[in-house]
Amino acid sequence: KSLNKNMRHEEQIRMGTTTTLDEPISETILRDLRQVADKLKVVLLPLGQSSNVLQKLREWDLWGPLLVCLLLSMILSATAPGSSASLVFAAVFVIVWFGAIAVTLNAQLLGGTISFFQSVCILGYCVFPLTLSAIGCFILSFIYSNIFIKLAIVGIGFIWSTRASVVFMIQ
Repeated sequence: KSLNKNMRHEEQIRMGTTTTLDEPISETILRDLRQVADKLKVVLLPLGQSSNVLQKLREWDLWGPLLVCLLLSMILSATAPGSSASLVFAAVFVIVWFGAIAVTLNAQLLGGTISFFQSVCILGYCVFPLTLSAIGCFILSFIYSNIFIKLAIVGIGFIWSTRASVVFMIQ
């Protein structure tokens, strides 16, 4: 009976006859986490996207970019020397968000048709490959410490992030 109620509730949400205020908090959190995961998958494979997938990314949220930015900040602050860990965390957090805002304002001033929050959302999600690179370098530092391998990993993450952001900002 509970499954039928949940399915009916999801259908009501799609039809617009109910609000998310009527659903349990656990359902809301799980639904939001599924949406964040779907958007991260889109960013990880930015080529050959259908219009349905691109539309999903246009439904902006700031939870995913916040989680990606927090994870990147935590990983980079964990690898920083002890006395500067909090400074690294704050610097990464501020640079990511103000960088997204600056790029968004630039796109708006150049006549872009994407909304402010859509752009910030897309750029926030596009930082995810850099976050994966940071995680890879963090794990690699326990196994083998070679600056050239880390540089290659970060370079791949940078190119991946740049490519994903260009694909979505052009749309």
